[in-house]
Amino acid sequence: MTAVRILVDADACPVKEEIYRVAYRLEVPVTIVSNAHLRVPQHPLIERVVVSDGFDAADDWIAERTAAGTVVITADILLADRCLKAGAAAVIAPNGKPFTSSSIGNAVAVRAIMSDLRAGGDRIGGPPPFGKEDRSRFLSALDTALTRLKRRP
Repeated sequence: MTAVRILVDADACPVKEEIYRVAYRLEVPVTIVSNAHLRVPQHPLIERVVVSDGFDAADDWIAERTAAGTVVITADILLADRCLKAGAAAVIAPNGKPFTSSSIGNAVAVRAIMSDLRAGGDRIGGPPPFGKEDRSRFLSALDTALTRLKRRP
């Protein structure tokens, strides 16, 4: 059986406290990956990894360590794609929306289009503000993914 664990793309992650709560309850180890030193709880289930500030250093670290029992938390669409291709059990955005093998292609395409529009000088809005509904949706998605994985023989 593959060990269940959570890898967090942590530099701009707004749901770290929620991740800790679910991890403690379900006894799932968490690795917080960032380019800078972040405060994390001193707890046997929580590990902090600080990578270099090189471009995509945190993404590379996470993608290289993603396996079948891994739940990845990231808002980065390209990292989500890499993790799904590496066999992640689940990839969840901080707003609770899952990245799946059937949805990632569209997400990557939309990201590329939006990037091209911005590069061309078009003013386009960003994502809506992060709210309570997002936090609640995230908690539910993470709990569901981890519970499903832990029940697997």
